[in-house]
Amino acid sequence: MAAPTPHRTDDWWRDAVIYQVYPRSFADGDGDGTGDLAGVRARLPYLAQLGVDAVWFTPWYLSPLVDGGYDVADYRTIDPAFGTLAEAEKLIAEARELGMRTIVDIVPNHVSDQHPWFRAALAAGPGSPERELFHFRPGRGENGELPPNDWPSQFAGSTWTRVPDGEWYLHLFTPEQPDLNWAHPAVRQEHEDVLCFWFERGVAGVRIDSAALLTKDPALPDYVEGVDPSPFIDQDDIHDIYRSWRAVADEYGGVFVGEVWLPDAERFARYLRPDELHTAFNFNFLTCPWDAGRLRRSIDDTLAEHAPVGAPATWVLCNHDVTRTVTRYGRADTGFDFATKRFGTPTDLDLGTRRARAAALLTLALPGSVYLYQGEELGLPEADIPRDRIEDPMHFRSGGTDPGRDGCRVPLPWEAEAPSYGFGTPSEPWLPQPADWARYAVDRQSEDPGSMLTLYRRALLLRRTEPGFGDGPMTWLPAADTQDEVLAFRRPDGLVCVVNLADSPAALPPYERLLLASGPLHADGTLPKDTAVWLRT
Repeated sequence: MAAPTPHRTDDWWRDAVIYQVYPRSFADGDGDGTGDLAGVRARLPYLAQLGVDAVWFTPWYLSPLVDGGYDVADYRTIDPAFGTLAEAEKLIAEARELGMRTIVDIVPNHVSDQHPWFRAALAAGPGSPERELFHFRPGRGENGELPPNDWPSQFAGSTWTRVPDGEWYLHLFTPEQPDLNWAHPAVRQEHEDVLCFWFERGVAGVRIDSAALLTKDPALPDYVEGVDPSPFIDQDDIHDIYRSWRAVADEYGGVFVGEVWLPDAERFARYLRPDELHTAFNFNFLTCPWDAGRLRRSIDDTLAEHAPVGAPATWVLCNHDVTRTVTRYGRADTGFDFATKRFGTPTDLDLGTRRARAAALLTLALPGSVYLYQGEELGLPEADIPRDRIEDPMHFRSGGTDPGRDGCRVPLPWEAEAPSYGFGTPSEPWLPQPADWARYAVDRQSEDPGSMLTLYRRALLLRRTEPGFGDGPMTWLPAADTQDEVLAFRRPDGLVCVVNLADSPAALPPYERLLLASGPLHADGTLPKDTAVWLRT
């Protein structure tokens, strides 16, 4: 089933709904327990029926998979676990025939320690041209036994590893992910060539991992918390890189979305200037708790950040790094922070599901584009992974206190009665699926008019066929001022969204038609707690 034609073609990304595929866990086409491109191709009609505009793939490149594919050994080769380059090209073309564009993931800050460049650097030794592509340094201390500086890791642990000849190399993530030296022209040229490689194969866009980390202060000074600028985050010269990249994207009509974690609104907006990135992920909203005041401030701040540069906002509730929405919203602390993740945190899944349904309508009604992580449309909860099956390095580098990110990466359930819930293998997939996931399966939800999947399908259809959605203005309605726990706003053409986070029912403004509700209204027409509606006034 082909998706409806998007509202726009030239600036489609300004109001697109983009579905994130984590290839290892989407669908398994060859029965080996690992998701692959053949599995995705077979399920493309599902995505078209869902109604998304584009599909973003987390890294599918050759990788030892130490960090879930974000340790790339070769950007021009598909990892054999996923398929071949020819299959990727077919997937891109077949998705486009169904009305969906493809976005690929680029990880420019680092490569795998199995990348040919790094293997050559290790073999070449100190002072070699090969080592200039990375950050090799002598250590401190009497015999060089101390790391060159004290930079904190993006994961737990050290950011420096010593090699047998005595030098140390920098890795802001795991030791298997050495940081590249972006002051070297060969590093810059290689990445521009990689961009061209994928644009020429038909991709419409590129998501840039850790986009603010690339360039470092060349002196590699010690890190002082709370003192700006950071020596390894948001260095001013990083914008030269993205201006150069933008010229490449403009040549092919491609777009960028950056993973930019920055608390400073003005510095965040610099990445979205007209000659740099098109969009950036909205982590302020993603980590925001289920609280009306906090959500409203997050929305206002987001729109204010983007307005000076004319970039559209992006909205996302979850991704492959973050606790699943229904689980998070069912907890006492409904926000998200990596530092607070712990085993055994209790959650009320019924409450979380009600809130996740309301949050879906909230995000889809806001101005800009929306990212939807695979399985969110099924209402999947975070899975408890047995400790002996955890693969995420965040768990191991925390000393075992952090459960890691595997709980949101469990293979999807497609068929309630099939082995592995129809994921594609009769044996257990690479991560174990919970025993009670039959109720979340696509085939079962497709027949249920009250399911999360049905809600998303209806919402995405309305978003594409009814006026007022997508990029454009929004205005808060008085209800949001007089009743602090109710969010109500107007979009163009009389479209209104109301979300009730109060303990008591909320009165709705006068309306001509109820387009969609995340749950049933009360008999008197009032809006129950943790429920959202779309109205035509």
